[in-house]
Amino acid sequence: MDNTFQTLYNVILERKNSPQEGSYTCYLFEKGLDKILKKVGEESAETIIAAKNGVESETVGEISDLIYHLLVMMADQNISLSAVEDELARRSQKIGNLKQFHTANKDS
Repeated sequence: MDNTFQTLYNVILERKNSPQEGSYTCYLFEKGLDKILKKVGEESAETIIAAKNGVESETVGEISDLIYHLLVMMADQNISLSAVEDELARRSQKIGNLKQFHTANKDS
C-alpha cells in the first residue's frame, strides 16, 4: 500500500489550499463540514450494506469512498494522517484489548 493514503491526503490538502474549478474535493470544502459529514455518513451506511451483501468488489469500492471522505473530513478539521497513524500505533502497543464495563447497581 506504500504511500497511497498520504499521496491522496496530500492531493486533498492541495485542493483545500488551492481550489480548482470542477474538483469534487473543492466542492466538498466549499459546501462545508455539514456536507462532508453527510457524505461520511452515507458512505459508512453504503459500506455496511455492501459488506452485508457479500460482494467483495462492491465492498472494496464503498470502503474506498468512505476512506476518501474521511480524509476530506480530516483535512477540513486539520487532522494529519500522521496523528491517526500515531494513535493507531499507540493502541497497537496495548496488551490485550479488554474494555471495562460498568454495570449499574440495580439497588440504586
